[in-house]
Amino acid sequence: MSSTATTAGARSHARAQEGTVVETMPTVPAARTSSPLPDQVASSDVVWSERIAGGGYGHRVLARGTHLRLTDLTGDACASVLLHSATSPWERLNVADTVKVQWQVYSGTGQLLLSDQARVLASLVDDTSGHHDAVFGTTTQAANAARYGDGSPQGPTPAGRELFVLGATKNGLGRRDLPGCVSFFQGVRVDEAGRGVWQGSAGAGASVTLRLEMPAILLLANTAHPLDPRQEFTSGPLDVLAWRGAPTAPDDDLWSAFPEGRRAFENTLDHLKGRGLA
Repeated sequence: MSSTATTAGARSHARAQEGTVVETMPTVPAARTSSPLPDQVASSDVVWSERIAGGGYGHRVLARGTHLRLTDLTGDACASVLLHSATSPWERLNVADTVKVQWQVYSGTGQLLLSDQARVLASLVDDTSGHHDAVFGTTTQAANAARYGDGSPQGPTPAGRELFVLGATKNGLGRRDLPGCVSFFQGVRVDEAGRGVWQGSAGAGASVTLRLEMPAILLLANTAHPLDPRQEFTSGPLDVLAWRGAPTAPDDDLWSAFPEGRRAFENTLDHLKGRGLA
């Protein structure tokens, strides 16, 4: 083994790490992914392939029409998601409007993720989990510190908001740019008294697929849900796979599934045409 006490030795040691494969890491180039691809999707269309560790985060700028599949590998992932317009990042996911405009607080196939400008940032086109949350957001550093003893992003029990800050910073955004998020794979239901009741996951292998309806900055935080009652911090790996595709078109059933959604899609198309993006 070469010594790292000298520049030459350190360089030799560093270069020897090339090709090392670990359990959680990005695949570069993404086309080399070992994840199973949907029918009709070629490996050359894959634009993002990564396995995010429990307590980890991810981020990517994605084109309109990109399909993003998230898979809970062990049943312990909790994928909290934020979206910002890639062209006007002050436009961002508005969870309140997402649930209010669609008259539905529970996420599932056909749900639209709406921005604060009444446009569709993404649509949920496939869901084999059904265990999600659009109300209670993610964890904070103070809450995790009180519960687990640490909430820092580099610590053993990282808070989701602090992980979001890291991803946001790498895309020119800051703490003030982080609204409420949606979370996938750890379900919550609201009881008759208005209290959130944690439902846990649907089990290992469940997935959701989002379709980007606008060019967007996507931030992911994979950490324990704030309502998870387990005493030990529990967070499993998350598989991420994204490929080129087409956005929802006016002849798609989802476009006109309900009047509020149709208006949101029309607002989106009008906005993108004005910018030469559609």
